[in-house]
Amino acid sequence: MNSTYLHQFFLPSEKDEDTFLFGIRRTCYHGYYPFRFLKGKQPEYFEFGPVTILYGGNGSGKSTILNVIAQRLDLIRHSVFNSSAFFSKYVNMCRFEGKKIPEDSQILTSDDVFDYLLNMRYINDGIDFRREELFQEWTDKKRTKPDMNCLEDYDKWKEFYDAKRMTQSKFVKERLMKNVDIHSNGESALRYFTDHINEHALYLLDEPENSLAFNLQKELAEFISASARFYGCQFIIATHSPVLLALKDAVIYDLDKEPVATRKWTELGNVREMYEFFEEHREDFFEK
Repeated sequence: MNSTYLHQFFLPSEKDEDTFLFGIRRTCYHGYYPFRFLKGKQPEYFEFGPVTILYGGNGSGKSTILNVIAQRLDLIRHSVFNSSAFFSKYVNMCRFEGKKIPEDSQILTSDDVFDYLLNMRYINDGIDFRREELFQEWTDKKRTKPDMNCLEDYDKWKEFYDAKRMTQSKFVKERLMKNVDIHSNGESALRYFTDHINEHALYLLDEPENSLAFNLQKELAEFISASARFYGCQFIIATHSPVLLALKDAVIYDLDKEPVATRKWTELGNVREMYEFFEEHREDFFEK
């Protein structure tokens, strides 16, 4: 069941941009970002399928397009992004066509994943510190029998008998935070996406392959494909990853091309370079 919520997205034309900028006193500003960020290669519009990919080198405008779309559609955002004095003016000049955008729709970026990994590390460091505290607490409570002089001493008695009847590991385990898993950065990054992507929504993913090893990129690609085919999700992805670029039936815009145009994944620059690299080393794979 393929769903597309966003059908087309129109950026302001270069003529519209020039008209807007003509009325601005140039001495007041050092730049006009995101105006003219696609100057010379701007498409008339972007048309989206269940999975659409924005491909291009650094500075090609992939992330800018995602941020503009996210702001125009008022999608859920988890981290701040590099904006400018002109960003909202540019966004207001954009328009789109499609169905009602589901409320759970989000933009998920590499900054979000980085913040998530830092938070997980902070939590796990805190658990390690608390574990040491509880080891000592178990020892102290087991050795010292409290006086029972009033009702307020009940909790102390309960903790004393808990320490007496439990092993150290059980005492510590029951008092630590539960359900916090310790994964590698890559596993945690993959889990971030699988936890945030639900059924029937639009998701903008900015370079989701960051922190993911090759095998985890394959898992993410399979998850995206299944979510689009069977669970009513639509994806717009900015990526360099050949694994994600190879997603079946994905619409791919090459932002390195002038003007921007759709291309097959096997025609893209970095994919061809990778292919040629392995071709040069083909004999290494068949050494006896």
